Amino acid sequence: MINRRSFLRSSAAVALISPFTGHADEELPLVQVWKSPTCGCCSKWVDHMRHAGFKVETTNVPDVNVYKQKYGLPPQLASCHTAVVAGYVVEGHVPASDVQRLLKLRPEVTGIAVPGMPLGSPGMEAPAPQAYEVVSFSTDGEAAVFATHTPPYSY
Repeated sequence: MINRRSFLRSSAAVALISPFTGHADEELPLVQVWKSPTCGCCSKWVDHMRHAGFKVETTNVPDVNVYKQKYGLPPQLASCHTAVVAGYVVEGHVPASDVQRLLKLRPEVTGIAVPGMPLGSPGMEAPAPQAYEVVSFSTDGEAAVFATHTPPYSY
């Protein structure tokens, strides 16, 4: 049987811990990914997103450029795979933490991208990682740095 003092201690501990545990009961939105069937780094990025708690649906396609054009991705921001989550385009090896930040902030942008395939980004792990930027973009041509990542990373 629990006494009043034990109950109050337990309640206080839960109150102190809860703000730092996030919202485990909130379900993250589905991430739809279009990628080449032979791209291993894309599969590793999908694993990274799943590990972060996202549900991911992948579709292997012969030409990913069709989806880049469909969703208004500027060609200079292209990478190897294209995803859509909660109405935002997510291009390339964007860390899950940046996707979560995007969903929290809900900026008026088309999406975010990691142009190219920088070594050290999620899915592109390498012994000599490099610094890279995540860029937000809009279909009107506006682009801005959304996040900067420098080794050692802490996604």
